[in-house]
Amino acid sequence: MEYLDATFSPADFADLPGRDLSGTACVVFDVLRATSTMLTALANGAAAVVPVEDIQQALEWRRRNPEVLLAGERDGLRIHAGLTGGVEFDLGNSPREFTAERVAGKVIVTTTTNGTRALRACAGAPLVLVGAFLNMKALAGALRQRGFPRVLLVCGGTFEEMALEDVLAAGALAELLLKEAPSAGVSDAVEIARQLYRQHGRDLATAMRLARNGRKLLANPELSGDVAACVQVDSLDLVAAMGRGGLVRRLGAEDTP
Repeated sequence: MEYLDATFSPADFADLPGRDLSGTACVVFDVLRATSTMLTALANGAAAVVPVEDIQQALEWRRRNPEVLLAGERDGLRIHAGLTGGVEFDLGNSPREFTAERVAGKVIVTTTTNGTRALRACAGAPLVLVGAFLNMKALAGALRQRGFPRVLLVCGGTFEEMALEDVLAAGALAELLLKEAPSAGVSDAVEIARQLYRQHGRDLATAMRLARNGRKLLANPELSGDVAACVQVDSLDLVAAMGRGGLVRRLGAEDTP
């Protein structure tokens, strides 16, 4: 790795489709909760996750492939029939819903407020990885093995703003990557993320109570458990990549993206 950069908000990643991303590996973070949920689904045996940008695209997938599961949220809650013209989504965006019993062997089509948009914005990169606190060491190992000269950490944010939890996750991964490549160039955004992680990384539970998304989830009795589920650092030895056709699958050591 020669250069490490980061983007913090949707305004930043909205520009990515127009950028030259050749030679760049992107890692997308939407810690609370889209990327954490995708990784949990794959860890529990889902065949693939298909991130789409809006509800209509998800419904079109179901029309063409009736066996897929529909998942996603709007304003943090599972997408209901009132938003779709009558179709209830099978799952929301809580990682605790995506058990092996529900998802093993299934293709899951998901649409969320920010995470799916961020993944799609990176489609021009040769490698797009799904990042979360859950798989930090696995991410660092995969990036080291593949040796891309540039790495871009893409924070999904919340609505059109940055999200504290995503910047913290970017900082955590930056710390791991720069231990292996201390001479790599870094952007100011990466330095901000690193400093934030150094300040709050030892107590992520408290940090989540400072984050807007964390506070919102913790205030909802049905969703409060998601916060702890999303900050289980390195609980998954799993790397997932968005490949051809926009499908997110497990990436094995022998795979080529």
